[in-house]
Amino acid sequence: MAAKRIPLFPLGLVMLPGMLLPLHIFEERYKQMISDCLSENTPFGIVWFDGQTIHPVGCTARVIQVLHRYEDGRMDILTRGEKRFYTEGMAEEKPYMEADVLFIEDAESAPDPGAFSRARALLVKLQHAGHLTEEVDEPDLSDPQRLSFAVPAIEGFTHAERQRFLEMTSSAERLQKGVEVLIRIVERVQVTRQIQKIIGGNGHPPKDALQKLSAGNEPEKG
Repeated sequence: MAAKRIPLFPLGLVMLPGMLLPLHIFEERYKQMISDCLSENTPFGIVWFDGQTIHPVGCTARVIQVLHRYEDGRMDILTRGEKRFYTEGMAEEKPYMEADVLFIEDAESAPDPGAFSRARALLVKLQHAGHLTEEVDEPDLSDPQRLSFAVPAIEGFTHAERQRFLEMTSSAERLQKGVEVLIRIVERVQVTRQIQKIIGGNGHPPKDALQKLSAGNEPEKG
């Protein structure tokens, strides 16, 4: 498969397929990049810069709405993640960065029905709790692959966790790992709401609730 050249936008975050991401474009090179993408109706690539390394696996983003244009050329835009890619090499022929990329497809694997059903149920529970943010587009709960990316796009997943999900080539693996994290997030949301109710009463949350909340906030090791 031949590599395809696309504009590249390193950011301090991880984009996922189907994820919504608002951006404020203010640097001259990126104002030019977005203008080119809009005029040609083409996507650009977002890769995670963690402060030290630009990770080679990223996701293309397409501008779905220009929210505001400023007189000096700055823009507020809304983008949606599309395809994953692996960066093979960089190019510096234009004012902004470009990269030669290979697109990534999942290996054929049937998702575990149990993990699929559990992930759907947990995501619906978080929706009802009002926990989903604007980062998550309305998820397709009938499509295992889309669901497997909608899960790590919700609030509660770290950039490092999202990057690992982005690099997985099995929707079955993503759903299985997603359920493990979702269980912790749902428990944390429930404990937080329990504490909020208690604060409205005597103001003294029980120690076991505080311990669960503290455990849910511990960073993932490894």
